[in-house]
Amino acid sequence: MRRIALVFFMLPLLAHAWTDQDENRWRALNDELRCLVCQNQSIAESAAPLAEDLRAQTRQMIEAGKSDKDIRQYMTARYGDFVLYRPPFKPTTWLLWLGPLLMLLVGAAMVLRMRRTAALMQSAAEGEREQTHADVERLLKDIDQ
Repeated sequence: MRRIALVFFMLPLLAHAWTDQDENRWRALNDELRCLVCQNQSIAESAAPLAEDLRAQTRQMIEAGKSDKDIRQYMTARYGDFVLYRPPFKPTTWLLWLGPLLMLLVGAAMVLRMRRTAALMQSAAEGEREQTHADVERLLKDIDQ
């Protein structure tokens, strides 16, 4: 009778045994989540206590049968979009996604402006040289006369 009771007690624990698939999901999620302490490492790479807690929490949620989407939603609800290495494209993250493109465009605009300014300055210098040359020629003619 005790064995039957033990089997019924252990059945829910055995129903969700940690499989290789769960391990792979856990590792993939840990690679997608940023350590909030280190900020340049995933929670899989970080040795910070918070990263350890987040890894354990992720494992518990997988064991509880939560989907990857549910786990990501929980983490972003609790820690914000910053916890994701690939945050969603939405108005609050537009600058994050479009920032590099904007910086490239601003840099290109600055280069073009500098080239135009240099061309204008060169043209003005040539005009001044021609004017100076004409002035010298006129002075020489005046001296000759």
